[in-house]
Amino acid sequence: MKKILSLVLALAMVLAATSALADLVICQNKVEITTQMEAYAKLYTEKTGVPVKVITGGGSSDYNTVLKAEMQSGREPDIFVIEGLSGYELWKDRIADQTGAEWTKTCTAPFVVDGKTLGFPVAQEGYGLAYNKDILDKAGIDPATLTNRPALQAAFEKLDSMKAELGLDMVVAMVAGTTTNMTWVTGLHNFNVYLAGGLERGDNTIIDKVLAGEVDADRFHQYCQYVALLFKYSDPDMLLTGTQDSQLAAFVNGKAAFYHQGNWMDPTLVGMNPQFEIAYAPHAFLDTDTDGILADAASWYVVNEKGNKDEAIAYLNALCGTEEGANYMVKEAGMIPAFSNIVGEASTPLTKSVVEWAAAGKTYSWQQYKLWDGFGMGTLGPIYELLASGAVDVDTFEALMIDAIATRAAQ
Repeated sequence: MKKILSLVLALAMVLAATSALADLVICQNKVEITTQMEAYAKLYTEKTGVPVKVITGGGSSDYNTVLKAEMQSGREPDIFVIEGLSGYELWKDRIADQTGAEWTKTCTAPFVVDGKTLGFPVAQEGYGLAYNKDILDKAGIDPATLTNRPALQAAFEKLDSMKAELGLDMVVAMVAGTTTNMTWVTGLHNFNVYLAGGLERGDNTIIDKVLAGEVDADRFHQYCQYVALLFKYSDPDMLLTGTQDSQLAAFVNGKAAFYHQGNWMDPTLVGMNPQFEIAYAPHAFLDTDTDGILADAASWYVVNEKGNKDEAIAYLNALCGTEEGANYMVKEAGMIPAFSNIVGEASTPLTKSVVEWAAAGKTYSWQQYKLWDGFGMGTLGPIYELLASGAVDVDTFEALMIDAIATRAAQ
């Protein structure tokens, strides 16, 4: 009897272990589509029988901190996200080769290193200065003219002088706080304005200089003046204590004319039902025209070499190879998929504007993820906050940024 009981218990343990192996854990970085992603995961489970757990970091919680904790938890995620070369360098020993996987046959922007296909693009994303066209119309400002810093400055000044008439609390909804973990907005996305704005796609001149510890003096000076301009016409409390949610609320409620975020915010934005036309103007930081926005494949799903590789690759194949997956990406999550077999008209405002800029051939690369791991958020971010708080002036801000770049490159 004891032998039979032991055999039953052993079999139960084997079955439990097998069941656990079938589970799929995904660690992802887009808090704004958590609900949609969890709904798709549930649908995937219903169709395949494979339980899927979604773990999210991002927004007001640092994704990389969340991922590192999951990697140390004893149950590493089977699929996780990397954001370019810095993420690859951090986790390359964990990243499985997916060359030849079904999804690679239609993918237009895979993450490839040394000829190996390693990453499935989460989406193509873009950002500029989103604007409330109704407010600009009332102020007599044509958004098509906002292609250089003097033009933006004149528009900001005019809107600021009309705040009471227009019902504005601020001209620009911008966040820069360290306590709210918003340094990715400044130290990554806004810094990329300097790294790539106005340059041909594939032009690595500026990022290569930064990685060598140098800046282009004139270009960087103009960039720093632009940062100071954005901060001057934002709200001090929003800058230092604002979150993604409060920033978006100010814009949707007509309290800000411009909004410094990307099309990844569309799912949340649409849910708030804005009653005005929205599109992007460029981050036009130069004296000369910068007529384009920043758009690229920004992050990639990779498969953990130590995880459930077969289940993970099957999930990614389904994501871009089934009607349900395409519906999730295009309609539910409001994404621009980087797959030739997925077509669908963008219906959400920020994504629609990104598609229009891309169709016109007016987009610039994302270079910020080539920076050293943690540098943008951890080193540059607090320097932006010093300027936002008024602790330093723009000249000191510029000097501190240049010194931080030189110091890190010398390490």
